[in-house]
Amino acid sequence: MRASGILMPIASLPSPYGIGSFSKCAYDFIDQLKLAGQKYWQILPIGPTGYGDSPYQSFSTFAGNPYFIDLGALVEEGLLTKEECEEWDYGDNPRYIDYEKIYLSRFIILRKAFNRSNISLNKNFIQFKNDNISWLEDYSLYMSIKDYNDGLSWVYWEEDIKLRKNKALDHYKIKLKDDIEFYNYIQFLFVSQWKKLKGYANDNEIKIIGDIPIYVAFDSADTWSNPELFQLDKAQNPIAVSGCPPDGFSEDGQLWGNPLYKWDIHKATEFKWWIERIAYSFILYDFVRIDHFKGFDEYYSIPFGEDTARNGQWVKGPGEDLFKAIKKQLGEQNIIAEDLGYITESVRVLLKKTGFPGMKVLEFGFNSWEDSDYLPHNYVANTVVYTGTHDNDTLLGWLGNMSSEDRKFLLKYLNSNASDNKKICWDIICLAQQSVSDMCIIPIQDYLGLGSEARINVPSTVGLNWKWRLLPGDIDKKLLKEIHKITKVYGRV
Repeated sequence: MRASGILMPIASLPSPYGIGSFSKCAYDFIDQLKLAGQKYWQILPIGPTGYGDSPYQSFSTFAGNPYFIDLGALVEEGLLTKEECEEWDYGDNPRYIDYEKIYLSRFIILRKAFNRSNISLNKNFIQFKNDNISWLEDYSLYMSIKDYNDGLSWVYWEEDIKLRKNKALDHYKIKLKDDIEFYNYIQFLFVSQWKKLKGYANDNEIKIIGDIPIYVAFDSADTWSNPELFQLDKAQNPIAVSGCPPDGFSEDGQLWGNPLYKWDIHKATEFKWWIERIAYSFILYDFVRIDHFKGFDEYYSIPFGEDTARNGQWVKGPGEDLFKAIKKQLGEQNIIAEDLGYITESVRVLLKKTGFPGMKVLEFGFNSWEDSDYLPHNYVANTVVYTGTHDNDTLLGWLGNMSSEDRKFLLKYLNSNASDNKKICWDIICLAQQSVSDMCIIPIQDYLGLGSEARINVPSTVGLNWKWRLLPGDIDKKLLKEIHKITKVYGRV
């Protein structure tokens, strides 16, 4: 069925207390999606973030980000006062997230709620812990030990706990019992609030599109608690790490640094860890976008210790075996494959075998010197079309930085003589909406006509990313009517 939606990170919602959350603003956004005739809300990964604040480098692939917990709901429950939430400095500019100030305040606030909650006697909390013991126990222990070690990654911990010796595990479970329960409580709050919000979306016929990275972070509970699943040496240091080779955008390539999977071990376990990961994702989301789908066909392996991605090599991945195992255990699932970048014929074959829709990004299509798979006349229905993603500049920013030749080609393709870039943005949005792709997702910044100041991420950079936010009133009824109008014109309502 033809339908469309909006890409909008939870962190970017105009919620109080410095960062987007599961607050009234999130419910208001769902109402706005409905008024605009949209059927999908696509978000970014919602795991707890660490250094660099990237949702693609999380302390856990299962856990949720404590920053997204609605403090207002805890005030309503009597666990916090409004004054306690407002007494902290959350930054000087409400347009951008100040992660350092959020980090320095949010856990202190949540600890107060925990201390007043008497949560250990709550039957729903006890049930939550039992239902999620496969990941929650290790995650809460990991974060507690990490805090005890002043935030150090597990590879720098004392040898006995780094290597998960039973005696050390038992020691820390007793020593840090209260801290472990605090992290359990945070996850209970997160899941409870998220399920309520997702239920509201679904009741209003809005589906949630989640996003999971192909890799996990080295500094994560996943790697520490399952070292046998990753390419680590006897001292638990990485043998090789993830990235992308040099290309036209980066002469050194991209050095992501995630540990790589031991796919032979995963296959020997019938992909048990991956099946648990995907199954849990479908508790949280209606659709799941899997990042870097190419890595399942073949992955780029860079020797650990390299400063760039230049000296990596391509290695065969698990291919169709993984997705056969997922289908056998979970049945047909709504998975979207992020198949962007340089795609080989073998990746196309794998995508076709899975039946998953791939992605089409209009910003990638307008190179004046070549025909492109990203131009709409080359699309098929089983695809998801975007104007751009979180890794792209906004449409307005992109237009401002185009070469004159590419711009001429774009206007010719649009059959337009427009000179106003904001007008051209709407023409490109219409191009996406009118395409044959079953699903159309537009970043909220493009509907708002915002420039590069609203960009979410510049790949391979650290410091200025993941910060942009909406302000109250940015989305008005006039805009919603305009979105609804073009959505209806192109048969997506």
